[in-house]
Amino acid sequence: MKYIFALSSILMLWSCSGSDDAEQEPDVPDPIVVDPEPPAPTTPPTSSTEWNLVWEEEFDSDLSSWNIWEGGAFNNEIQLYQEKNLSIEEGVLTITTTREEVEGVTNPFDDTPKMFAYTSGRIESKELYGPSNTDGAREFRIMSRIQLPKGNGMWPAFWTFGDPWPTLGEIDILEARGNQPMTFQSNIFYGVEEGKPLTKNEDTEKRHQLNVDATNDFHTYELIWKENTLDILFDGVKVHTYTTSPLNFVREMFGNQHKIVLNNAVGGFFFVGVDPNVFTDSATMKVDWVRVYKR
Repeated sequence: MKYIFALSSILMLWSCSGSDDAEQEPDVPDPIVVDPEPPAPTTPPTSSTEWNLVWEEEFDSDLSSWNIWEGGAFNNEIQLYQEKNLSIEEGVLTITTTREEVEGVTNPFDDTPKMFAYTSGRIESKELYGPSNTDGAREFRIMSRIQLPKGNGMWPAFWTFGDPWPTLGEIDILEARGNQPMTFQSNIFYGVEEGKPLTKNEDTEKRHQLNVDATNDFHTYELIWKENTLDILFDGVKVHTYTTSPLNFVREMFGNQHKIVLNNAVGGFFFVGVDPNVFTDSATMKVDWVRVYKR
């Protein structure tokens, strides 16, 4: 991967940038009512124009369709990503996060040795996806069936980004805190602007309250990406729509291609002010499948 934004002030904030105050609980909408044991969907809902499957990952063999992240990350996170924390068994990818003191490279763009308090895993799709003005590809649907990790300090994420980041955008379909198992959030970022610490977006972090514990079973998280809107869904229920505005740059993101990312980070800016000693010692994030459709 090649990134033109090498400034550390930008890179240290990259990868699913979170809230600056993990302890603050903003107002959230009424809980999303879902079946506590929803069936695993095989295809998205139909419409007058059918969705066409572009790519699917059933995790029934290997990770040859993914790039495996090796090294630390950004956001002041305290985990080292490495391949041995990824495993596939009976059609399920497991990302294991463990408290263990290890040494590794600071991140894939900086090979300076650094000590880490945890190990975990992160994968990025080799192929890029996104809508365009081409007939049959004006809308994209990106979805995954995931069981979130449980425990304080865990920061699971399912997201996309354009390469080079962040000029082509980032869409956080799912971010969650392991100690808040009935809440997840979405967010979007785009471009950079002088005088701002990260990207141009404002007021795009949205929290979604559930009526189920998302760490107890698998649930489906998805994005429907259109020219002027981004829909976020949970188990087939729409929980938020980002409509293009001067504050979110949804329209400017249209036509860009994104990689798909699955990872579990630990701590960092998502848990500001929280002592890592109270974090859980181990947790697992499980992924049943990933699918991409277009129409």
